Amino acid sequence: MPDHRPKRRIHLSKLYTFSCGRSSLQTEDSLPIGGPGFSRTVYCNEPEKHQETPYRPNYVSTTKYNLATFFPKALFEQFRRVANIYFLFAAALSLTPLAPFSASSLIAPLVFVVGVSMIKEGIEDWHRFLQDKEVNNRTVKVHAKVGNFVETEWKNLMVGDVVRVEKDAFFPADLLLLSSSYEDGVCYVETMNLDGETNLKLKQALKPTTKLHNNESFESFKAFIKCEDPNPNLYTFVGSMDYEGQTYPLSSQQILLRDSKLRNTEYIYGVIIFSGHDTKVMQNTTDPPSKRSGIERKMDKIIYFLFSMLVLIALVGSIAFGVKTRDDMPDWWYLRPDDANAYFNPDNPALAAFLHFVTALILYGYLIPISLYVSIEIVKVAQSMFINKDQQMYYAETDKPAQARTSNLNEELGQVDTILSDKTGTLTCNSMEFLKCSIAGTAYGQGMTEVERAMAERLGKDAVELQNLSFEDNDINDQVGTEMEIKPHIKGFNFRDKRLMNGHWQQEPHADVIRMFFRILAICQTAIPEEDEETGNVSYEAESPDEAAFVVAARELGFEFFKRTQTSVMLHEPGPTLDQVESEYRILNVLEFNSARKRMSVIVRNEEDRLFLFCKGADSVIFERLSKKQGREFGEATRTHISKYADAGLRTLAIAYRELDEEEYRVWNEEFMEAMNTVSADRDAKMDAVTDKIEKELILVGATAVEDKLQKGVPQCIDKLAQAGIKIWVLTGDKLETAINIGFACSFLRQGMKQILITLDTPEINVVEAQGDKEAISKVSRESVRKQISDGHMQVSSVRGNDDVFALIIDGKSLAYALEKEIKEKFLSVAIGCASVICCRVSPKQKALVTRLVKEGTGKTTLAIGDGANDVGMLQEADIGVGISGVEGMQAVMASDFAIAQFCFLERLLLVHGHWCYRRITTMLLHWECLSKMYLHVSAYSFHFCIRKDYRISSSVGLGFLAGCLMGFVVLPLFSFSLQASLSIRHFDMVVKFQVWRSLEQPCILALSGQ
Repeated sequence: MPDHRPKRRIHLSKLYTFSCGRSSLQTEDSLPIGGPGFSRTVYCNEPEKHQETPYRPNYVSTTKYNLATFFPKALFEQFRRVANIYFLFAAALSLTPLAPFSASSLIAPLVFVVGVSMIKEGIEDWHRFLQDKEVNNRTVKVHAKVGNFVETEWKNLMVGDVVRVEKDAFFPADLLLLSSSYEDGVCYVETMNLDGETNLKLKQALKPTTKLHNNESFESFKAFIKCEDPNPNLYTFVGSMDYEGQTYPLSSQQILLRDSKLRNTEYIYGVIIFSGHDTKVMQNTTDPPSKRSGIERKMDKIIYFLFSMLVLIALVGSIAFGVKTRDDMPDWWYLRPDDANAYFNPDNPALAAFLHFVTALILYGYLIPISLYVSIEIVKVAQSMFINKDQQMYYAETDKPAQARTSNLNEELGQVDTILSDKTGTLTCNSMEFLKCSIAGTAYGQGMTEVERAMAERLGKDAVELQNLSFEDNDINDQVGTEMEIKPHIKGFNFRDKRLMNGHWQQEPHADVIRMFFRILAICQTAIPEEDEETGNVSYEAESPDEAAFVVAARELGFEFFKRTQTSVMLHEPGPTLDQVESEYRILNVLEFNSARKRMSVIVRNEEDRLFLFCKGADSVIFERLSKKQGREFGEATRTHISKYADAGLRTLAIAYRELDEEEYRVWNEEFMEAMNTVSADRDAKMDAVTDKIEKELILVGATAVEDKLQKGVPQCIDKLAQAGIKIWVLTGDKLETAINIGFACSFLRQGMKQILITLDTPEINVVEAQGDKEAISKVSRESVRKQISDGHMQVSSVRGNDDVFALIIDGKSLAYALEKEIKEKFLSVAIGCASVICCRVSPKQKALVTRLVKEGTGKTTLAIGDGANDVGMLQEADIGVGISGVEGMQAVMASDFAIAQFCFLERLLLVHGHWCYRRITTMLLHWECLSKMYLHVSAYSFHFCIRKDYRISSSVGLGFLAGCLMGFVVLPLFSFSLQASLSIRHFDMVVKFQVWRSLEQPCILALSGQ
């Protein structure tokens, strides 16, 4: 088979050494492979060897039921309803002589009601089955011996199979990457379905397997893998591979996860390690919790009340019947009391009374509204159709309509009290633009953020006036003016400042520092340049939107990264005479960014044979690694600028570098390679310890500031929801200052709000942390949080009844203590007294814990909204989970109850559909109540008659009466529902302003409770 590799051949085998080991393992005894949790073995290209200890097949199912479990599971769900349990009891008694009418008149309606509900459950689950079937029947090329690859359905794949995945296809299972269309075995993966991120991730095969570049190469391929057992951790992998007599360490860099997609790579070859429900994405799935609406729970209470009334009526009637049987039956000679059966035996009136009691429970059973459940089910299905077909919640750009994934919670949308929202990707677009920067202690960039526009409105200033202000008073405008050359908008670049544009930066006082700043932006990255053959323009495929914005900014300001080779990057950068020159920088090591390190570094050698370490990362991490002698020259000014950028809602990174000594680098590189080739659970910790040794004595050059744009309509939506009395909590990983200013831009923080700030970033706490005593830090931090919460509680309590509105802002460290058992109740008391709450630097687990606290602590309806896998716990914990659907399906959507494409659609979902659904359901319940009271009068007459005579209803009368009740209880309410249009959409603003949709709750509930 010919080799169809792209002409542009990039070798990154040495570039990505942070994640990919090259040398063989040193000792086998130190490894956890084969121990508990690390016992999986895979025979590559020999799937038949796994038949003795078979692994799970690659068939996956996300359905709630299957053929074997449908009836028991569905019946269990139906008999969670109190009314159904009663009718099951009554239907069982109807088979005995105690029944006042035929068994069919009780069994038939029970079967009908339960059957309709089960059919609805079955139809919804059938749609899930069809989705599973479509996935399981996808095809991929599998090695079928002798170098031939044949199309095979996903469901037939086995562990050990070698597969070939083409460009833009999903991976059918968890694969070990063997090779790709690139010579050094790299490929690009989109993990949107896993974590909601649209940026591409770079994966790389081990160097020994990169030679397997065509189908024929696998004819004799054999390898043996030992690795960890199936687990839900998406971001780590520990294992080793024996190949050609050598043992090689494996990491997450070589793993391609199921449901991620191959991008910008023609093809890859991989071997299946985990299949089906053993894959990491399936290990992360959980059975969705069974959620019930408030109306349904309230109906259960009403059923209890009605059942109590039924028992009371039957009990009083039975006692009266027993007394009359004992006292009067002997005088009724014409009834032959000497030959009476147990029902009328004057010698045993207690038994007669008991039998009459059981008969009465069945006779008056129509007080329990079995038909009401059918009506509600049909109404909810129709409401879900209205939501799904609403064109005003259709997002044309991604062709995504709103989707009601369950019909059980429609009316709850109109009763939401608290919204808990993610920020990035939910309120914002996750699309970064380079807007401002600080270099050598000087602030550059005159762009205006959405936060600054909101600040201008709060301060009563004109937005254009604020546009002309700079962080250095107003002298920038005096120097360079405000008129800028109009250019077409460039994605990722919204920077405007004449002092740096068009090569003017060389006239600045610290031109050498500016040169180093943009050089670092162009080199300290892992992006891949793509050149358009027609126009010659260079675009970039980067691992994150921030990184793409940095290389675009460097290119626009004269430092164009245009080529990557096996061990180097190539730049076009300004030379001494302002002419563009081509420069080559050899990449020796890349120390990757992760959430623990909060920084990224590259070690390069320039054309003058000098060694440099370029570093970018969070300011808190970079500043503690600066050289005390010469690294802090611009420290104070840069800190001030970073603080102001955060106030403007921008995301910031500090930029630094250092020059390395040859001997120092040689010694460090040996330690680094040794740590990198360790195959154990503490591999990452060892590597972090080694990287700390080289990432020190840095020289600060500046900081970047990029803006994450808000989604369209977010401020207006939040403003409407706040006017409707809904409390809004934002749970974000951003810094406190950034989150506060995004809050103002989004309108969930408003002018006039009093802020209650709970943070552990105080001088007292910093002093204790510097001592390093963990117990002391924990004790002092806990007391500090407790005191701040108590102070906030006093503030909120002292102004109750006034017009003051509060906003609570708390950081992640403080939140960890605030969620402890002794403090969380007071924390919740403060939070529910505030109109808005912002939790910063929170983890996915903390999101779920906060949601649970609000739901259980307030007892009111909570709604969680998010877009990524880290929001799944929050969505499942809330009463209602709403997923933001992007270009592809995401885990947040799959775990949600409702799915919308944009946050702004939440306004219509809650305030229009929520109002309509609740109004229609409660109106139908009131309709049922009127009819039930009519039937109660009929039952009372029957009760009065039964005290005096043996009253036994014939089958025809019973069935006729039942048919009439079903007509009145089912058909008429549905007919009423179909005619009722509720409030017009044109009066939607009036609904929000006067909170009509919420005020409807009280009269409905009062009527249902008989008050």
